[in-house]
Order: sequence, then C-alpha cells, then structure tokens
Amino acid sequence: MTTVSQFDTQTVRLWNAPQPDTFAQVNFPRPFTAPPRLAHGIRQLDVDKSANIRVKTAIENITQTSGVYHITSWADTTLYSGIVDSLNLAPANLEFLTGEHIRNLCADPKAAASTRIIFERPFLTSPKVLVFFNYIDLDNNHNWRLKTTATEIDADGFTLNIETWGDTILYAAQACWIAYPEDRAHIFSTSVDTQEIRHLDKPQLQQSKSIGFGAVEFWKNPNVFVAWNMFDLGCGANFRLKAYVDNVTQKGLTWHIDTWADTVLYSAGATIIAVN
Repeated sequence: MTTVSQFDTQTVRLWNAPQPDTFAQVNFPRPFTAPPRLAHGIRQLDVDKSANIRVKTAIENITQTSGVYHITSWADTTLYSGIVDSLNLAPANLEFLTGEHIRNLCADPKAAASTRIIFERPFLTSPKVLVFFNYIDLDNNHNWRLKTTATEIDADGFTLNIETWGDTILYAAQACWIAYPEDRAHIFSTSVDTQEIRHLDKPQLQQSKSIGFGAVEFWKNPNVFVAWNMFDLGCGANFRLKAYVDNVTQKGLTWHIDTWADTVLYSAGATIIAVN
C-alpha cells in the first residue's frame, strides 16, 4: 500500500506568527500493519530574505497510523510558512526503495556535487528514480539556484546530483530519492519544469500545464505527491515558491509552480508522483 500525506504550517499557526519549529501529528489516510517508510519533500515555502534560507523537514514518532511532521528553520532565518508532502510506503512493499543524501559544504567544503547511490537490493532492470529536496541552506546575498537530478541509472544504483550555478552560495542541501520498477502498475511519475511554458528570462508569478497519465491506469482519482527538484529565484525579495496540482482525474492533472507578491521566479521544477 502506498498513500500520500501533507503537513501545512498554517494548520498550526498563522503565517505572520513565525517560529523556528512548526510541527503536528498527521494521521495517514489508512493505517499500515507496521510503521511505513516516509519519503518526504518540500512543496511550498515562504522565508524572509533578510537571513540565509535555512529550512528542513523531518518526520518523527512514526507509528502504523501517524507521524509527527516538522518544518524547521534555524539561526536567524524567519520561516513564515511551509508545506511538506510525504509518500507513505508500506514496509512490506519491497518494490519501492527510498533514501536520502546530504551535500554539506559546511562540514566538508570539498563535498562532491555527485555521489553514487547503490541500491540495498538490485532491480531486475533499470528502475524509475525520482529525486526532490527536503533540506536547503543557501546564502541570502545571491540568487537562490539549486537542482537535484538522478543520472546514470542502472539495476544496481544511480548517480545523485545536487548542484548550483552562477554566484549562488550553497551551504548544504539534502535530496530524498525513490526508486521503483519501470513497469510498476497504477503509479505515474514525472518531473515538470516552468521552462516547458516560458523561458527563464521572462519571469512571471504563475505557470501551469495540464498533463496526461499516458498508458498508466487508475481505478479512481489518484493521490498525488509533489515536491521541488529545482529552483532559480531572485534574492531581492522573500523566498516564496509553491508547487501543487489540481483538476486530478483518472486520466491526468494540472500542475502549478507559482510565486507571489514581489518575488522573482526565473524557473523551478517539481517531481510529481500519482498513486492509487
């Protein structure tokens, strides 16, 4: 069994009452027979520009029925709001593998942008691999540019990349990954990018696109996990970015990647996973 859960800080407090650690118990849509594996990623943040962009998500006290979801900032960072999604994987569902990798340039200034991930169990053929962020720490004096990708995928593993460009200063970032057989039924996954709609040098607040599930069949409208895998934002205003979907049917959905107020969004990308 695979389900999707979400935690929004604004279910606990108002956006204009920021605090370093906002958390709540989130009940899973259905109970598991044992505590599930929870792959989690950030889908929305609003962080003040006056300090470094430091945010991470974590899930603790995981039981068969719930977990305590945290969205946390530290030092002098002001976190106004955030949303984290989790893909909840039954422990007995051995078709799915998941893990995390952090590139921490504070601890190791020479930490490589790419690392080889070896699966704990090999697949029969090259699997589908999805990646997304659940921890970012970026300097606030330069534009915020960060991306994660999975390359060189084979049955035994893949290369996980966490990269930046331009004059961005990255202190640390963590990517979560999920791998599953390419021919797995009743699951659709993809990576989407605002540059499918417009060029990065023509920033706008809102962008959306409708996509179909192709040959993937669902017997009801699927639950959908969304998390960022790339962003390029100007540092002259607050860090505001959200990714979400609507118009979800058995045949497809509409994805959105937006900002608001005076934030300049050059480009951004998200990982989307739809499951029954």
